[in-house]
Amino acid sequence: MWLREDLLKSIWHAFTALDVDQRGKVSKSQLKVLSHSLCTVMKIPHDPLTLEEHFRDDDKGPLSNQGYMPYLNRFILDKVREDFDVLEFNKMCWTLCHKKNVCTDNLLISNYDAFKIWCIFNFLSEDKYPLVIVTEELEYFLQKLTEAMASGWSEEKLSNSELKLHKRRCLTVWEMIQMVGTGVFSKGMDQQSLSMGINEVFQELILDVLKQGYLMKKGHKRKNWTERWFVLRTTSMSYYVCEDLVDMKGHITLDKNCSVESLPDRESKKCLFIIKCPDKSFEISASDKKKKVEWIQAVQSCIQLLRLGLPSPHREARLRRRELRQRRREKEDDLTERMKQLQAANDSNQMQLDAMRKKMEAVAAEAATEEERMKKTQLDLQDRFRLDLEREKMVRLQMEEQVAQKSNELEQNLLRIRQMEDMYRQLEAALEDERKAKQDEEAARNLQARLLEEETARRAELEHLHFQQMQDRKGEPAAEHPAQEQELRAAVARLEKAETERHGALRKYEEVSRNLERAANKTKKWKDQVAKHEGLVRLIQPGHKSPHRVSNWGAASVSEVELELRKKLWQESKNPPTPSSP
Repeated sequence: MWLREDLLKSIWHAFTALDVDQRGKVSKSQLKVLSHSLCTVMKIPHDPLTLEEHFRDDDKGPLSNQGYMPYLNRFILDKVREDFDVLEFNKMCWTLCHKKNVCTDNLLISNYDAFKIWCIFNFLSEDKYPLVIVTEELEYFLQKLTEAMASGWSEEKLSNSELKLHKRRCLTVWEMIQMVGTGVFSKGMDQQSLSMGINEVFQELILDVLKQGYLMKKGHKRKNWTERWFVLRTTSMSYYVCEDLVDMKGHITLDKNCSVESLPDRESKKCLFIIKCPDKSFEISASDKKKKVEWIQAVQSCIQLLRLGLPSPHREARLRRRELRQRRREKEDDLTERMKQLQAANDSNQMQLDAMRKKMEAVAAEAATEEERMKKTQLDLQDRFRLDLEREKMVRLQMEEQVAQKSNELEQNLLRIRQMEDMYRQLEAALEDERKAKQDEEAARNLQARLLEEETARRAELEHLHFQQMQDRKGEPAAEHPAQEQELRAAVARLEKAETERHGALRKYEEVSRNLERAANKTKKWKDQVAKHEGLVRLIQPGHKSPHRVSNWGAASVSEVELELRKKLWQESKNPPTPSSP
């Protein structure tokens, strides 16, 4: 039985491989391909519109894994059933990520062995991202691998300097594949033994293979005995022609209602036992009594696990190891926190002692000079109070003079502000009249253009009718075409009406133009008045050290630059430029 956490680990590797910039974001086209591949392997109907609908508010640029995770859970993982091939699913994710991160050409293992190590890493790694394998799980895997290669496990296997470095930290999957592939811990073992060891650990941890070997099975129809290669998993027992697992001949489904019993020996067969299922029973013969007992105990353990609803033994062991690490980590954190508290309390006590000692020394030093300081302080206070009193009197007089001066300036500035406000209101009214006059001029111009186009069309129509009548009347008297004459007169009347309307629009346009000119002159007049009186109000700034100048635009002082500018404007208004002679 698969777990969602295990599937997410494989998908995380595929998503990370598609993240070229390593910013946690993948383009939408790549997510479409990844989602379609996942649905195909997991036997889920793929609907590309759901991906577009999910990312409709984030349609520009690459998409993050935080945005893809809700879609993955809702539209893919929530619909997965247990009848899909998890091995094919892992192979698909491995294909997307292994070429970018690992090359097996320089290693002792094949690409398929690297894939098996990748699956084992996903099984043993922590449920945190980015995925890493901790030291305890790495040692567990190496111990399993060395035992499978019949070389035995010892702490001396980690004596290599590279393994010492890895032992001090966590490993990623690609570092783990590199470490196993270089053979730094399996020196003296050939490539075939290493591959067989990886395959055995892979079958036990990933394929849930608890036991496998050759047994004799009695047929159901012909009642003959045939040697088969049996593979026992948590929920099933499959048998094949040989140990290459290519040609499967049958499948025994185990559940809580199954049972296994030992059978007495017969004349032809010995070491017999039977597996009873609800639909049929299977008689099996082992090669010796030891293997018979081992197989009976293994099958009985699987049935007991199914009855108790427990996972496979290695999954249960993984859970116990994680719980043990969590409790140990909590104890270490608690111990570290207690040490910090004790250290803080010790530092606090030491600081308090130092502070008390310094305080006592300071008190002793101050006691000797307290009386002398008190006398000197009294004399200083008397002198200071006398100086402060005199300074306060001078400041009060200066403040009264400044208040009177500021009040006078304020009244003058208020008067000037009211004058400027009146000018600005007049200027705003003139600008509004000018704006309305421009709108009227634009409307009259559009009307005149439309009437001119209509007059042109009427004139073209009249010319066309006149030309057509001239063509039709060749060789015929005029009395025979009264309808054409009437149509021609109607066209002439329409043309005259269009001309009349155009002349009326022209007169209206001229009147609007005069209004616009009057409004523009009025606006210019008030702009000139505002420009002439703009020196009445300005911010009061600190004066310069040089003597202030008083201009004829007001009583306030102006700077040198402003005075020069006003002189220039005054000269230009006094001596306007003469128009050039034609």
